[in-house]
Amino acid sequence: MRILRLVLIAGGLALTVPVSLAIGMAVWSFAAPPATDVAEYHPFRSPDAKARYLELYEVMERDWPVVSELRTVSTSHGQTFVRVTGPTNAPPMVLLHGAGGSSLHWGPNVEALSEHYRTYAVDIIDDFGRSVYARPIESADDYVRWLDELFDALELGDDVHLVGLSYGGWMASQYALEHPDRVGKVVLLAPGGTVLPLSAGWIRKAVLSALPHRYFTRRFLYWLMEDLARGSDSSRALLDEWADVAFLGVASYKPRSMIPPSVLTNEEWQSITVPMLFLVGENEKIYSPERAIERLVRVAPQVQAEVIPGAGHDLSLVRARLVNQKVLEFLTP
Repeated sequence: MRILRLVLIAGGLALTVPVSLAIGMAVWSFAAPPATDVAEYHPFRSPDAKARYLELYEVMERDWPVVSELRTVSTSHGQTFVRVTGPTNAPPMVLLHGAGGSSLHWGPNVEALSEHYRTYAVDIIDDFGRSVYARPIESADDYVRWLDELFDALELGDDVHLVGLSYGGWMASQYALEHPDRVGKVVLLAPGGTVLPLSAGWIRKAVLSALPHRYFTRRFLYWLMEDLARGSDSSRALLDEWADVAFLGVASYKPRSMIPPSVLTNEEWQSITVPMLFLVGENEKIYSPERAIERLVRVAPQVQAEVIPGAGHDLSLVRARLVNQKVLEFLTP
């Protein structure tokens, strides 16, 4: 339950790119601040906003389940914060969270994944958490360049395993397309876009969830994460808490642009040469899991694609043990 709490409040939006996109339509659609606007409290709206959010972030960090090395490395896009765990001589695995989240999202997964891998849980450069961007991300190419510089700064070399959830999964796919020579294997957990466009049902509900009232966020969450909502009273209470905390993140950070996650073309999927695993919950709402699997089987049969039962977009949380098992089995040589 402590891990569940950590994930739900780790920036509020960590579990779902749809929620972040919905709020983004209403709040983050403004132009990102100019690169020169780097006050002492940047990327927050004010010193008070920074203090409020980091106070919550520090509380969340207490539930991180493993001892980790904390590192901050420089890239041309700014300072990137990373939690490093696992044997020093083990193969590297980079964990990319969903939009609006932070490295703390990986609480339910990091202990198992770090047993045989050197894991690097990243606070994505222009998202919530301890990373501080110096200039805005303006394209998918910027994310690819930032990741490449990050790997260099961390001295990861080549053969890096990438595990990305939702928006982080889309980033991982973009990097694999551009730098297959640096990638070992890739795991996509319900990636935003990438396989299919966002569903019409999601769009209708997401637009309402972007209205600045807790009621609409709560209603959207109960629909999007129905497996979690069907759980215990404490699980539902945490979903309600999430609705409050999500607004703290949006209220604390400066408005910033967000790059919509694109859908890979048939040609792009067919060009992928690195081993890739696609996992999607059977109750996924951002797109049809059946149609996603069907498309991959048809256009990219080299990609291993599986459905996780009893889960939706929260698959890495409500079925953490099974997801961990699938990831480790896939990565094992």
